[in-house]
Amino acid sequence: MDVLKKVPVREQEPAVRACNFEEVCLGYNREEAMEEAARCINCKNAQCVKGCPVAIDIPGFIAQIKEGKMEEAYRIISNSSALPAVCGRVCPQESQCEGKCIRGIKGDPVSIGKLERFAADWAGENGIKPDGAAEKKGKKVAVIGSGPAGLTCAGDLARMGYDVTIFEALHEAGGVLVYGIPEFRLPKEKVVRREIENVMALGVKIETDVVIGKSTTIDELMEEEGFDAVFIGSGAGLPKFMGIPGEQANGVFSANEYLTRSNLMKAFDEKARTPIMHGKKVAVVGGGNVAMDAARTALRLGSEVHIVYRRSEEELPARVEEVHHAKEEGIIFDLLTNPVEILADENGWVSGIRCIRMELGEPDDSGRRRPVVIPDSEFVIDADTVIMSLGTSPNPLISSTTEGLEVNKWKCIIADEEHGKTTKEGVYAGGDAVTGAATVILAMGAGKAGAKGIDEYLSGK
Repeated sequence: MDVLKKVPVREQEPAVRACNFEEVCLGYNREEAMEEAARCINCKNAQCVKGCPVAIDIPGFIAQIKEGKMEEAYRIISNSSALPAVCGRVCPQESQCEGKCIRGIKGDPVSIGKLERFAADWAGENGIKPDGAAEKKGKKVAVIGSGPAGLTCAGDLARMGYDVTIFEALHEAGGVLVYGIPEFRLPKEKVVRREIENVMALGVKIETDVVIGKSTTIDELMEEEGFDAVFIGSGAGLPKFMGIPGEQANGVFSANEYLTRSNLMKAFDEKARTPIMHGKKVAVVGGGNVAMDAARTALRLGSEVHIVYRRSEEELPARVEEVHHAKEEGIIFDLLTNPVEILADENGWVSGIRCIRMELGEPDDSGRRRPVVIPDSEFVIDADTVIMSLGTSPNPLISSTTEGLEVNKWKCIIADEEHGKTTKEGVYAGGDAVTGAATVILAMGAGKAGAKGIDEYLSGK
């Protein structure tokens, strides 16, 4: 065994997986997991824990896997994380826990994410559930949204002994985990629903088809339904567009709509009640993880797919692993390219996307080099479908119907980062509703902070 190298993880072959929606990464088996765990040097001052937004005892659970004690490993993880099987698959470990791994200084970092996934999957396959509260506190908390922030907050509060009810606007719980992330990255039955069931096993109740701001309001929950505190984890589902000519053409989607139709409504199935058009040539505008998800979904629906991004590959915000998989599957990257107009035929359907070449200038406020237009460099990419993946912002429905809840200029709820406390008494918030679109694990970290803040508030600390 070469301790400087990761134990390779098995994956579907690119040519095979590009034609199906089965999970790309097959994960470790027991022997592989134990071999990889043996690479951990069990640092006394573990930097990996400092890189984890939910502060999992990483050396602790890895040590248990090394000894073959899988249930103990899962117990350690579930003390800090309500969604370990999810995080093991979609968290950007390379820039968080694994990015700080001491083993990575002279070799490959330990595959912390793959080991977390293994422990969580093993627990699910063997019917192991997380530990619940020893006693109840007799107080009610409402959680708005059943995405990663809401599920984490609800799970933590339930472990503390609170009576928790999640209110979800859609017909199925899971938030972005069910509508935003494709099946080939995050299986719904095997992973997401099992994780939700684990949260419910702690005593959390989930009510679907409840739109806060329409069905009821936060004020009504607190004044009429007896909830002592509220956590807002409603995410950021309002898509952004470029504002260029032609965006109203038939065949232009937001990535949010495209992925929701495919993931939640199963539009990739020809028998689905809500089918989606299968364009022959699809252009996805954007370079983040959502853009990769939309592009790889379109590819699996039979399209030739282009990623159109105005910076270079070095500046792509998507995870390196997602870019690598997209390239392997045959997606074409049109980098240093910026759309200026969407073209349409006489019937109003997309016929192409007019673009202009870019080059990189000085760094902007984000630290990335600013793209600058190259004069007289326009060209057209043939396309019959355009998917805009430019980020999302919170829906203002909740904030506009809640007295005393303040938002910033981006319509994000103003909340204290450490505890999630908003400007309204007894109301806490976290995740994309506060920060704008971010990652699953950061939303989970905000959910934990909100649970801590609510506990301190209701306990009078």
